[in-house]
Parts: sequence; structure tokens; C-alpha cells
Amino acid sequence: MEVENDAAIAEESPKEEVPNKHDDKSEMKGEEYAYLDATGFTSELFKIELRGLPKYYGIGELKKLLNVKMKLSTNKIKIMKPGSPFIFICFRNQEDREAAIKALDGYKWKGKSLSAFEAKPAPDPLIRRRKEASTAEGEPLNIKRRTVEASATSLAYLTYDEQLKQKQSEMENVLQKFGKELWSSIPTLRTFVEKQRLLHGGLPCAFEPIRPSPMQDGYRNKCEFSIGKDALGVKRVGFRVGSYSNGFLEVESIAHLKHIPECMKQTVVLFEQFVQSSPFDVYSAETYQGHFRQLTVRMSHATGQVMVVVGVHLQSLSEEEKQTMKSSIVECLTSEPGKQAGISSIHFEVIQKRQQGQYTNPIEHLYGETHIEDTILGLTFRISPAAFFQINTPAAEVLYQCAIDVAAPSKSTSILDICCGTGTIGLCFARHCKQVLGVDIVEQAIEDAKHNAQKNGIENCSFFAGNSDDLIMSLIRHANIMPDQHESLIAIVDPPRAGLHIRSITQLRNARGLDKLVYVSCSPQSAIKNWVDLMRPCSKQLRGEPFVAKKAMAVDLFPHTPHTELVILFEREKESKQELVVDSENVCTDKPVDPQPET
Repeated sequence: MEVENDAAIAEESPKEEVPNKHDDKSEMKGEEYAYLDATGFTSELFKIELRGLPKYYGIGELKKLLNVKMKLSTNKIKIMKPGSPFIFICFRNQEDREAAIKALDGYKWKGKSLSAFEAKPAPDPLIRRRKEASTAEGEPLNIKRRTVEASATSLAYLTYDEQLKQKQSEMENVLQKFGKELWSSIPTLRTFVEKQRLLHGGLPCAFEPIRPSPMQDGYRNKCEFSIGKDALGVKRVGFRVGSYSNGFLEVESIAHLKHIPECMKQTVVLFEQFVQSSPFDVYSAETYQGHFRQLTVRMSHATGQVMVVVGVHLQSLSEEEKQTMKSSIVECLTSEPGKQAGISSIHFEVIQKRQQGQYTNPIEHLYGETHIEDTILGLTFRISPAAFFQINTPAAEVLYQCAIDVAAPSKSTSILDICCGTGTIGLCFARHCKQVLGVDIVEQAIEDAKHNAQKNGIENCSFFAGNSDDLIMSLIRHANIMPDQHESLIAIVDPPRAGLHIRSITQLRNARGLDKLVYVSCSPQSAIKNWVDLMRPCSKQLRGEPFVAKKAMAVDLFPHTPHTELVILFEREKESKQELVVDSENVCTDKPVDPQPET
């Protein structure tokens, strides 16, 4: 569900960042900076450093400040870590950089005075670490090197029961941290938190046993494989064992990874043989030369279909060479081994530097079906090459059923599906409720959601493209809840890893008649701030009565890895289940009011 936009957020940039206030440009010499000339264009040439940022800010807030309010033409935003007091911002030319420095230096934001100045390009980390290896004893480059099994499936050495125990314990730690944050940041809740801890073994709410994945091996329905060379220089299709910024380029075999299905492994072997015999070279992140870079494989557990997307740097290929490449790819993947692997759909992705307003790389359909289909809870979903779809389909059924169970909707319930993607959660809720209203910022996802509703004959779902920050109140008015007829409203929130923007949280808090919220998190550590904001007392901004965390449960969507999904049920307190407004003193009351649209 995460989308890279024109102002890209690069937390794992290929060039390592170091604060460099007022660096001497004459230092930009040697191999570490050779990439500046080799790549033709890089926004590293037009970079600034922004310091003095407030302690708490969201990436979405920052992007809106820079791109919407200040109308700066950013090309890339590079953060060191969430909440960092300084960041790097890259532009496409010197004029844009100078305009940004003039606008940002001394600008007041959230009570802080910002400072902006030119920053030199980052050195190439791979070259730097090679120099370290050649000048020091031993092999510094190999200190962090791990096997591909340890990198991709770090828990595979444990039995599955042991994995579940570890994940249950880790989610308990997250909930304990949530409770500590409530206790420390909201003094008025301390008595409540202490009572909850006594009731729930030190946790701020009830925590049910983790739900296991029905399938532990071969469960992934999508993988993005790198194309490169191994330590011996042999062309490979597989996974890197580390990041470029840590000095790793080698691609290793995925043959022994437990979570990858056999059809994907067969596809990888077939395409690796093709790449090894092809006249077109593999792409090198070090030299920026070569063509084959990535192989994305999607599969359906329901139908056995396999979709292949070949990611290529075209460089300066002629039209004839491009056509030769595409024809040879189709010939390879439609051979007998390709048929045995189940390949039914082939696409060609042109990997290139994205322009403003461009969210994805161009993808061309080459052969077979344009989509594949999979099923969740008896519903059929169309999956396009770039669509978001839970990577463990059997476990997604468990996750969505958990969300339905904790929400407990009735035929008089309207569901708000926030960050709905292709509509999977909302459509699974549809048979249990009066109506579903979904919103997502990705237009293609909304088109897929509408298609999926039509394909499954579901008529009580409506999906809208746009930013949830702006549309939640409109969706609530569209729902037209009638409390006197015992109608209710429940929000299902399944945001990207970074969580919801504070504006979305504010609108959910201020929503009249919204008394229950189910928060599904793929990154529970990152969601804690959202959870705390849902429970804060009434204020000028958070006008509606606070929610209370009632119940949590973990679902293992990612066996053999440390990742876990967490579902939390929030409810308004019973005595607060009234239509809420804020009077002139910003005190919560029970008088009805019609919420005004956001301006």
C-alpha cells in the first residue's frame, strides 16, 4: 500500500548520508564521487541539508509543507531516521535548490526555526568500504555478510511453534510500550492504564493468542528478485545478502528459502539460465551499466497462475534491440519449463528515473493474461502487476476474519474502509454489513476495487480515489447514518507502515456516530503514536470523545521472518456513545451537529 511519489522518500538511499554542514566542494574528488559523472544526471548534485526540525513531525506533513504549501520542486527527500532533526532534500537543478534555501532558511515550523544550506553529494558507500578493506587488516566488507537464508528468513532455524511464541512475546513488548507511552504522555490516563495492567498481565488491553498462518512454507504470492552477479561473478537471479549502502552487490540463490513456492523457484531458475546466455548484460548498481535488473513474480494459490514482470534498464538500446529483447523474453518464459511453472502472464517494466507526478515505472503487457486472480474468503480478486495484495493469501483470510470478528458488524452497520487498496478487506466485510465506503490515494487500486466488487456481484460497496486526510468526513456524510434506527458506523484502518497522518486521526476522532475502530497494522512499532492519539482526551484539535483500546490480537502473515500483523479494537466508552460536538469552550458535549467539510 505504500507508494513512492514524485518527492521520493529515500530511507535506504544507494548513497550513504552524513551531516556535512558547509563542506568544501573541493573534497568531491576520487572514486567515491565518480558516479556523479557516470550517471548523466543525479539529484545529488543539487542537494540541501535542512536542520532544526521539530521533535515530532510526520513525513506526510513534511511533504505537504514542502510541495504544497511552499510549492518547492523537490525531487527526493532523504531522512536519516523517523523524527530526525535534520534531513537532506534533492532538486533537479540549481535554480530550484537556491529557491528552496531562500524559502526554508529561517522559516518557522511548529515553533522551530529551520536552517537550510547547500550539501555536497554523498560518497559512494561501496567504493568507500572497498578502500577500508584494502587499507585495514582483515575484511571489513564481510563483517556484516550473512547467508541469504539468514537475511530473508531469519527465524527459519526455529520450529514454527517457537516462532509463534517469539512473535507473541514481541507483540506483548509492543503493547507494553504502548501502555508506557499512554502513561507518560497522558497523565489523566495513568489510573486507567494501571487498572488495565492489573487486569491484562501488564498490558493496556486484552491480548489474545497469536493466530498462526495456515501455510508456513511456500506461502509468498509475490517476490521481487534482484538480477546481478554472485561473489564469483556468475550471473544470478535471487536476493542480495545486504544493501548497497553496506557495500553489498552480490546476488545469491534462493533455492533453499522456505517461504518461496516451487513455481517461483522454477521461474527463477528458467530466467537465470536465460540471463546467463543472453547478449544483454545484467545491470550494475556500481557502474549504472547493463540491462536486466529485477524479476517480479506473482502467483495465485487458487488458480496456479504465475505472472512475471521483467524489470529492465533500456540504456541506449535501439528499437530493434528492444524488440529483440522482448521477443527473447517471451520465447524463454513460454517454453516448456515456463508452462510447467504455470507462467500465464508476462510484462515488461522499464526502470527509469521518475518524473514529477509519476508514481510507477511504465509496464507493458507482452504475453498472455493481463491479470491473475486469487481468492480470499470465497471472493475472487483481480491482481494487476503493480497492485497491493497481501503476500500470504491463506493467512490474509485469517487476518480479515479476525477483523470481522472483533468489529462484529450487523446488517445496520456502515463500514469505513480507510486505505482500502484494491478493496479486499471491505469486500470481505460486505456480506456482514449494510454498506462499505472505501478510500485510497492510488487511483489504479480504486479501479481494481470497483472491478472486484462487480466481479463478485457485490452492490453495497462504493470506492473513492483520494487522500483519506480530506475525505473521511465526506464519507461519513455519504454513509447517512440514522441513530434513531439503531444504525452504527465502524472504521477499518489498514494504513501503510508509517501509519495514519494526524489529520486522518483527527477526523476519525471528530466523526459523529463513529463508536468503533479496528486498526490493522503491518508495522506495530510505527503505529503506537496513532494509537495514543486515538486515546488522548478532548482538545481543540481532537474534539470527539477518545477511543479506548479494548482487545488486540496478532496474526502471523510472515512465517520464518520476524514480521507480524497486529489488530487492535478501539471503542468509545459506553457513556460517550452520543453525537458529539465541541462548544465554544472546546468541551465535549452531547449536542448534535453536522460536521463541516474540510477546506
